[in-house]
Amino acid sequence: QVQLVESGGGLVQAGGSLRLSCAASRSIFSINVMGWYRQAPGKQRELVATITSGGSTNYADSVKGRFTISRDNAKNTVYLQMNSLKPEDTAVYYCAAHKGLTTSWGQGTQVTVSS
Repeated sequence: QVQLVESGGGLVQAGGSLRLSCAASRSIFSINVMGWYRQAPGKQRELVATITSGGSTNYADSVKGRFTISRDNAKNTVYLQMNSLKPEDTAVYYCAAHKGLTTSWGQGTQVTVSS
């Protein structure tokens, strides 16, 4: 398994931006899919965005056009650029690495968007 550490969360006003980073403990070159998920209080964890080893991306409808996922294999890091943030984006954001049947999760980083 790979260890993942998220950073970049914080408190931001509606309309603002944040960039989350997910640093992996080893090379992510061979990891099929890297993803960002989020969980708001009282809600289930949901997919935000994924990126494959080939660079293909997928986004939840709620974040399309506002969030951008990217990966830097040389730095073993995945990013989530979040623009035009809304109060409903408030959640703990988790990074995940999917390789075959195995998924590794980070500890999460809190994002709070004030209105």
